[in-house]
Amino acid sequence: MKELRKCFIISVFFALVCMSAQSQIVGLGVGNKAPEIQLMSPEGEMVALSSLKGKVVLIDFWASWCGPCRRENPHVVRAYQKYKNEKFKNGKGFTVYSVSLDKNKERWQQAIKQDGLEWSSHVSDLKGWDCEGAKIYGVRGIPDNFLIDGNGVIIGKGLRGPALEGALKDILK
Repeated sequence: MKELRKCFIISVFFALVCMSAQSQIVGLGVGNKAPEIQLMSPEGEMVALSSLKGKVVLIDFWASWCGPCRRENPHVVRAYQKYKNEKFKNGKGFTVYSVSLDKNKERWQQAIKQDGLEWSSHVSDLKGWDCEGAKIYGVRGIPDNFLIDGNGVIIGKGLRGPALEGALKDILK
C-alpha cells in the first residue's frame, strides 16, 4: 500500500511538472513562448528580444530592398505611434523589434530613416536570407511578423495593414 501511495504521489508530481512546462513551450504557434533572438543594432550593440519584456512587441521581419515591406512600414509606424504608450491586458506599451534581412548596412539605415521607423530596436546580422533570426522564426517570405505579449507569448502572426491595429485594439486594458 505504501508503494502504491508513493507511486501515486510521484505520478501527480510529474503530471503537474509537465502541465507547468507545457505552458512555457517555446515555439512559433499562437500561445507559445516566442523564441529568443539576439542580433546587432546599426550602432553595433547586441539587442535581445527579451530586453523588451513587459511590452507588447511586434517582431517585424523586413528589408530595405523589399517593396511590399516598404509599403507595409507606414501601417507599422501608425500602429507604433498610436499604441506605444497604451496599457494592454498583458503588457505596458507597444514597440517593434525590427529584424532586417538586409546585407547592406547603409541601405538598411537609410530605409529606417526614409520610412520614419522611430522605435529603437532595429537589428540585423546583415546575412540576408541567412539571418539567424529569420531561421529561428521560419521566415520564408517578407514582410512577416509575430505579435507577442508582455510575457513573450505569441498572440498573433502575419498581421498586415489594419489587422495589426485591430489586434492591438483587442488587447487594450
